[in-house]
Amino acid sequence: MRLALPSWMRLSPRYAPYALLAPFLLLFVVFGLFPLLFSLYLSFHSWEPTSGLAAMHWVGLDNFRFALADEWFWKSLRTTGWLALASGLPQHLVAIPLATFIHLAFRRWRNVVIGAYFLPYITSSVAIAILFSSLFSTDYGLINLALSHLRDWPLLGSLLPPGAVDWLNDPDSLKPAIATLVFWRYVGFNVVLYLAALQTIPPDLYEAATMDGAGRFQQFFHITLPSLRPMIFFGVTLSIIGGLQLFEEPFILTGGKGGSDQAGMTAAVYLYRNAFDFNDFGAASAMSWLLFLIVAGLTWLTHRAFRRKDD
Repeated sequence: MRLALPSWMRLSPRYAPYALLAPFLLLFVVFGLFPLLFSLYLSFHSWEPTSGLAAMHWVGLDNFRFALADEWFWKSLRTTGWLALASGLPQHLVAIPLATFIHLAFRRWRNVVIGAYFLPYITSSVAIAILFSSLFSTDYGLINLALSHLRDWPLLGSLLPPGAVDWLNDPDSLKPAIATLVFWRYVGFNVVLYLAALQTIPPDLYEAATMDGAGRFQQFFHITLPSLRPMIFFGVTLSIIGGLQLFEEPFILTGGKGGSDQAGMTAAVYLYRNAFDFNDFGAASAMSWLLFLIVAGLTWLTHRAFRRKDD
């Protein structure tokens, strides 16, 4: 026997969708929209949070002028761009052929292989810090140990540095170390993206190409790559956005300070330091919006580059 609810507890079907969406909208407004708008408001003010909201005063565009004239801000942008290119571009150059190989070579154990490649993406940042700090250790790191063995090779040995590399303290070595960590952590994510796209390509295309005498490489360049174009655009866009917002990896390896000569200080790390080390939340907010404009501009250029001529 069904119990009838009182009239005041009954929800009209007209308002039911809004009631079901209300929890999400409330969380979005409180933790998403409000911080975004407050950051924009704050970028036009000078504010030291320890003095309270009463200490906030209007400065107009001064924070943006300060950011555009700040030498360290431009250096952090150059570092961010270097790391985004050095870690982002190889991800796709490796992920596309690797996903193709897994798609063709593995059938029964495909999910196990994909899980192994995807594991770094969901690995804890603390675990990553411990792992790569040990790998890049000057005296006991496995990377320096491997380089010491490679120096015995006749041709390769002459191209390697003579002694142990101080990866985390040498400014010239810190950037490659961070790029290696970023590549290791996100290449598996791109492999999963491209493998999902490969599974949507009709097998009839490959069968027809085989009957016409096309080999594996011809099928890859004339069928696989054109079919992956939308997913490549999606993956490259994510790499651009993630690369320009790079924070966790350099923050972990440099202890949050940017490393020697600030060689590992990305724009996101510099924003963090301005806000929480120097207590200049207004300048940090202005820099964050400038970074947003750069990300939006590069995303638009990526869309233009991948847009078909007939669109």
